[in-house]
Amino acid sequence: MKIRIVLTLIAFIWSQGYDCRAEIRLPDVLGDDMVLQRDRPVPIWGKADPGEAVRVTFGTLNQSVITDAAGNWIVWIGPLTANATPESMIITGTNRIELSNILVGEVWLCSGQSNMQWMLEQSAGGEEAIKAADYPNIRLFNVSRDVAFKRSEGRLAVWQPCSPATVREFSGVGYFFGLELYRELGVPVGLINASYGGSQAEAWTPVEYLAASEDLRPCIEREKIWAAERPAVQAAFDQQIRDWEAATAAADSAGTKPPRRPRVPDALRDYRIAASIYNNMIGPLIPFGIRGALWYQGESNEERAEQYELLLPTMIRAWRERWGQGDFPFAIVQLPNFRRSSDLPVDEAWSHVRDAQRKTFMQMPNTGLIVTIDIGEATDIHPVNKLDVGKRLFLWAMADVYGRNVTKSGPVFREADFTGHEARLRFDEVGTGLGMCRGTALREFAIAGEDRKWYWANARIEGKDTVVVWSDEVPAPKAVRYAFNNNPLEPNLTNETCLPATPFRTDDWPGPTAGLR
Repeated sequence: MKIRIVLTLIAFIWSQGYDCRAEIRLPDVLGDDMVLQRDRPVPIWGKADPGEAVRVTFGTLNQSVITDAAGNWIVWIGPLTANATPESMIITGTNRIELSNILVGEVWLCSGQSNMQWMLEQSAGGEEAIKAADYPNIRLFNVSRDVAFKRSEGRLAVWQPCSPATVREFSGVGYFFGLELYRELGVPVGLINASYGGSQAEAWTPVEYLAASEDLRPCIEREKIWAAERPAVQAAFDQQIRDWEAATAAADSAGTKPPRRPRVPDALRDYRIAASIYNNMIGPLIPFGIRGALWYQGESNEERAEQYELLLPTMIRAWRERWGQGDFPFAIVQLPNFRRSSDLPVDEAWSHVRDAQRKTFMQMPNTGLIVTIDIGEATDIHPVNKLDVGKRLFLWAMADVYGRNVTKSGPVFREADFTGHEARLRFDEVGTGLGMCRGTALREFAIAGEDRKWYWANARIEGKDTVVVWSDEVPAPKAVRYAFNNNPLEPNLTNETCLPATPFRTDDWPGPTAGLR
């Protein structure tokens, strides 16, 4: 009887239009143990009732705001100076929220597909790094893919101080980068890992940006095809799994090698849908204050490498515009050496993805290119050396983001002149001068004439920043490529850092994925 009376009273209150106010709600990325970005105003935002007064207090700073008609609110606090002494943030309205143990320092977003997702425990030297990972002023926010895609309940992630227990499943690349940053700068570091293995760049891009381009619109339209195919594809895949399970059981009984698990078809991968990862794993983070982003992706776009030349810069532009923090630093990890080496110059899609990454770096402001042509693995798309990737990202950040006077990378191709039987190539990032850290002659240069047939070329260093390339097979050269194979045998052009020069091509001839969308 009492329960019935209470329910009747609640119904009466609603019917009379009484103000049953909702509590202030914060996005998951705002929480205990977080790191706020120093040296710039920091956004704090959330939801409440329309017209509600919200006050944010952090240290001596106070900001107030009235929520809009949809109940949204945002305030900007700071700029803040780096601070390793924990402070609390109090947010009041109808209710009161207190966030504790907050630091101020440098915040970086680590994103991409499986090579960014690759956990520290899977990385070379990972166990040793985990045991030593007692750094409470490094904070980790490891976005859950299952929560993001509503496959499980809970928070998107929680901020955690770095420890052997919390860092094990964090991105190896992200952690090694963040650790170097922390040691060098001596300020708190926040690392957000939002990565997804097997993902394509279109899934990380807002749909409006894809729809605005005729070349990118097919990325959206694929979902219509998959939706129509999905019931039949699901049934066929279910049968494949049953057959695989039976074959695996038979192999176990016979003591033989079990078959490989069937690959999940694209139509059944919800994270392959255009904008799906952006909506679920990036959008919820915006506009949290960050210094910049690290991006390690491209493997899954190999089949449409030419399209990637447009897709990657579109994604970067979308993130920057949506974040509203200007052209924040954006580092692109170029794909590593992979697959069997070739004795001849070849024209393969993997190399064209690398070149799309290089072109994006050359064309877009405040980007970096991290070359990994020497630390991949021929037989594994997931090289376990994540330490050197993290260190190279750190070196770029020191030079381009934090203004240190260091040579940040190996040489970067700038321009080419073709005169007679020679090509003269000039480079940036030469440091004290072009050189070789291995071998006595430059290798992996290829040259072609009007017929577009490629031959290995001779090459010599001339002066501080020039390489001269020629071949007796090509009397009138029109194009040069360097380290343009999937897994070049001996790319050895460098500078005093011994870091590899970026693979490149001087031509714009159509590649093996030309026209594929």
